[in-house]
Amino acid sequence: MIQGIGASPGISMCKVMLLTSQELEIEKRIVDDVDKEWARMNDARKIAQLDLLALHKQTLESIGEEEARIFESHLMMLDDPEMLEQVQNQINADKVNAEWALKGVCESFIQIFDTMDDAYMKERAADLRDVYERLARNLLGVKKTNLSLLDESVILVASDLTPSDTASMDKSKVVGFLTDIGGRTSHTAIMARTLEVPAIVGLDNITERVSDGDFVAFNGDSGEVIINPDSEELGRFQNMKSDYDAKRDLLTAMKNKASKTLDGRTVELAGNIGTPEDVKNLLRNDAEGVGLYRTEFLFMDRNQMPTEEEQYISYKTVLEAMGSKPVVIRTLDVGGDKELSYLDIEKEMNPFLGYRAIRLCLDRTDIFKIQLRALLRASVHGNLKIMFPMISSLEEYLSAKAILDETKEELRSEGVSVAEKIEVGMMIEVPSAALISDILAKYVDFFSIGTNDLIQYTCAVDRMNQKIHHLYSPFNPGVLRLIKLVIENAHKEGKWVGMCGEMAGDKHMIPLLLGLGLDEFSMSPISILEARKQICDMTLVEAKRLAEHIMTLETSEAIEEYLKEYVK
Repeated sequence: MIQGIGASPGISMCKVMLLTSQELEIEKRIVDDVDKEWARMNDARKIAQLDLLALHKQTLESIGEEEARIFESHLMMLDDPEMLEQVQNQINADKVNAEWALKGVCESFIQIFDTMDDAYMKERAADLRDVYERLARNLLGVKKTNLSLLDESVILVASDLTPSDTASMDKSKVVGFLTDIGGRTSHTAIMARTLEVPAIVGLDNITERVSDGDFVAFNGDSGEVIINPDSEELGRFQNMKSDYDAKRDLLTAMKNKASKTLDGRTVELAGNIGTPEDVKNLLRNDAEGVGLYRTEFLFMDRNQMPTEEEQYISYKTVLEAMGSKPVVIRTLDVGGDKELSYLDIEKEMNPFLGYRAIRLCLDRTDIFKIQLRALLRASVHGNLKIMFPMISSLEEYLSAKAILDETKEELRSEGVSVAEKIEVGMMIEVPSAALISDILAKYVDFFSIGTNDLIQYTCAVDRMNQKIHHLYSPFNPGVLRLIKLVIENAHKEGKWVGMCGEMAGDKHMIPLLLGLGLDEFSMSPISILEARKQICDMTLVEAKRLAEHIMTLETSEAIEEYLKEYVK
């Protein structure tokens, strides 16, 4: 048995198709005609552009807009002036072949992305590798395995799957993914969940331990993989698959039901989205609202700021699709570790503690007001709630609210309609905000707890640092005390509290959060029906009793062990 990171739930049993990373052998050659080499480079780019346009169209039709956007960013990388200039300069200065110059330039860019702390920026390294390999293959005339021509069902096993791999494969024949590298936020994991294909990532050396044609069975929830299982092990997995399928059928029955405990406590189960296209998954899983719309995706993978009109259309699309259901839209959360190529932001030693989110917006009110104008114009099309990220003091919240109120008056003076009632809230992700939540609760309409950053800041743990990853724990008593404090302080002022971090969809944490009084849980769409069933099968009295006991425990390990045993 091999243990990895469960990235997409489900049980899969099938033959292996091993995608070995064919090392492209690129040798340095001195050339006489540098113009000819640059022409070869441009020919390779033209072929790559045609392939990427076809992949974009295919992905848009078969998967969705967000996934297709990956290839828009790949097309932009092909035209990146800085990269192309460096390749041409190296060809001219060193009189070397195009593929050698391309390799050197791309490797230096990839190294820069790889050393960044932010998971999003690390994904850009994977994208650039994909683009580099496409160009290098074109220059060398080397073909790649065609995953669109599979003649039988397979589990793909690879060091990692590129966006091109997942976009081009025959999705009716691929029944699972297993990869050496990656985490729950990697492209492979996100794509697997979107396609609802079981997947395990972070298996270290699965590509060395299996061969083409081996049979594997795995559990995409627990991260357990068995290579060439015997009859007893295979029977166990077949039983697990039957149980899983029956459970999914049972969860379908939870659609159109209230998220209400046996003794009448009703909560809201909402979903997190990054683009308007994601709303389809929310509606398919019967979400009761949008708990977090991450607007930064509108600003990324492009060469210039989105216009007010572009933003307005995106927000309007989501609000109209959700009808009367609440839609919480977070204002721009970029800067520091999430770079925008068209914003001149200096490199920082500690980007997570730096010039980002509301700090950037309060400084760059020109950017902030364009977004607020778009949001306010869209407010008449649905049930909009606006949320400010990374607030650490009352002064920041009041400054952001004042700019919002000013923008609202400007629009009305222009004769533009704005909704009469728009709730305005803030993220609780900085410990100082949690500690003064009694003060902040007097001024906000709601809180949404962003546990991903709250855990990181409270425990002083870089969540991307594998050496100390064991210290990054949602079960930490300090984190749980801050969450309890925030909920109690908000309720004293009659305000509601949501949660939009990963913790909100964790089946081991849901009973505890219910007992602590959380009003809204926002999670990945695929988790919503399971969370509803969990809530509908218990009482608030039971959840409160659980919470009281948990708050007496002294260590993360004791809390985790107790909650996992309780849920089991």
